[in-house]
Amino acid sequence: MNALPSRSATDTIGSVSAARLSATSYVVLGMIALRGPSTPYDLKRMVGDSVGYFWHFPHAQLYSEPARLATLGLLGVTTEDIGRRRKTYSLTDAGRATLEVWLAAPTHDHFQIRDIAELKLFFGCAGDPANIAALAHEQIKRHQDRIAVYEGMQERLGGDPDGPGARPRMLTLELGLEIEYAALRFWTALADDDLGRLRHARRAGQNGEPRDGTFSAT
Repeated sequence: MNALPSRSATDTIGSVSAARLSATSYVVLGMIALRGPSTPYDLKRMVGDSVGYFWHFPHAQLYSEPARLATLGLLGVTTEDIGRRRKTYSLTDAGRATLEVWLAAPTHDHFQIRDIAELKLFFGCAGDPANIAALAHEQIKRHQDRIAVYEGMQERLGGDPDGPGARPRMLTLELGLEIEYAALRFWTALADDDLGRLRHARRAGQNGEPRDGTFSAT
């Protein structure tokens, strides 16, 4: 295996400060930090089973981004001497430091939603009114399916939910479930033509009133 030499962490961080790192850059750095040395194919598979559920981007970027990060000194790379000459990328000291700086930095971006169903709902008055009811029932099934996936992942990670590596991922799953259940409550109320029930439950929660029995998403 041939290894590409890397620059010192101090020199690299200084040069990277002028480079633009994208969210995909941090996905690559983060996945390698969590899972260890990886090929681009490994990254694609790992992202598909984890952050791909809540952070969407063209996975083809996972084949080009590691090489770019290696040129910046954030990743080291080894290439097989024979066979397919696959490249395996590992985190350098500079890459780990860059990831840690990003994790500690304030997050100013607001929560973003890019949901085709919400877009169709917004323009619903331009089509057949029956489309909205069909959309609601379609989305109920979609969110129920995603909830089942997330709860299955919770069970698989549940052996040591408070372990140093598992806890952040369990918390991410909890957030994902909260979002999915909120969406399920909305689409269920819309399908039942009873948004008033949803509004009442929301006001009750804001006022600290018990919500048991007010509304069931399932």
